[in-house]
Amino acid sequence: MKKLCTLNSKKIITNSMLILSLLFVLTSCKNKKNKPSTETNTTKAKEKVYASDVIPFFDHWKLILGDGSNAGIATNFEDKKFFYTENDGKTNWVVFKAPNAGDTHGTSNNTRTELAQSKKWYPKTANDQLTATLKVMNVSATGDARVAASHAVVVGQIHSADAHENEPLKIFYKKFPGHTKGSVFWHYEINTAGADNSFRWDYSTAVWGNDFSFVGTEANTYPKEPTEGIELGEEFSYKIEVKEGLMHLTFSSKGHETKTFTKNLIVSEYASKADIPMQTQKLFVPIGQDGVERKNAYTGEGLFFKLGAYNQTNGKSPEVNKNWCSGAETHGGDIPKQYEDGNYAEVWFKTASISVSNAAVSNKGYFEKND
Repeated sequence: MKKLCTLNSKKIITNSMLILSLLFVLTSCKNKKNKPSTETNTTKAKEKVYASDVIPFFDHWKLILGDGSNAGIATNFEDKKFFYTENDGKTNWVVFKAPNAGDTHGTSNNTRTELAQSKKWYPKTANDQLTATLKVMNVSATGDARVAASHAVVVGQIHSADAHENEPLKIFYKKFPGHTKGSVFWHYEINTAGADNSFRWDYSTAVWGNDFSFVGTEANTYPKEPTEGIELGEEFSYKIEVKEGLMHLTFSSKGHETKTFTKNLIVSEYASKADIPMQTQKLFVPIGQDGVERKNAYTGEGLFFKLGAYNQTNGKSPEVNKNWCSGAETHGGDIPKQYEDGNYAEVWFKTASISVSNAAVSNKGYFEKND
């Protein structure tokens, strides 16, 4: 009897230990399941990606938004209407978005969501560089096809901070409705001699596709689609280098010929009426923009880089200026409505870099004048 009692006691103890062990395991699993994971929290914390995480160079820039405001240095900043990040399933991109109409920055007729360099430099002593890889995702769905700026966006610039504040470089993308491919081209704007800058004009050079001067014969009739153009969503890159008065440009894109150009910024090619090129005579001279350039071009003026989406399509009547006023749909400036039916410009940047020479100085005066 005693032996039997001993055996039963052992069984009871053994069973109790099994039950306790099982309860411990179940409780541990439950606690492990409910306990916040450090790894999960870290992953969630990293889900928020800012533009400055994608392209870490924002301390060199001030960000101008599509409502005309200056957001300043855009580190850890976003605005869901104009400036944010997107992932295309492979990588993160910085998105710049600008409607056809909204409040503009400075004296411009056009909206922009664009970085403007916080320092300026002088072309004669410069050793400065900007590179970018991007894809254009949208240009305005409307606009008079006879207007050269319709359906276009500027994705990179060199801008003057002084005097007339003209632009020795604007890099364009332009695609007409119904076309699969658009054109990439760049502009040089003369630094007009004299006090009247209304005589200024641009000269356009094609990279892939056509230049600025290819327009429609009627408001909704488009020229032939370029055979060597760039599609919406197709990546391309540019490199801008200014050194000792010369601007060197390189454009590259997979499946397309790499193109290079050089332009003198301190000695003018357009210092007399006889120097006005035929393209300008057809586009600008008929509307009174027939000026000449200072002989020393942009010598002595502080220049700075810009990068982003500078929408070239606006709602102003072509009667005001047949090259720059598109008469496009703006819904009275209602930005959500413009976004709904494609009346905006959108550009995504994957990479970019900037190199600034020691000779660069503060660009504070430009922002004080234009903000």
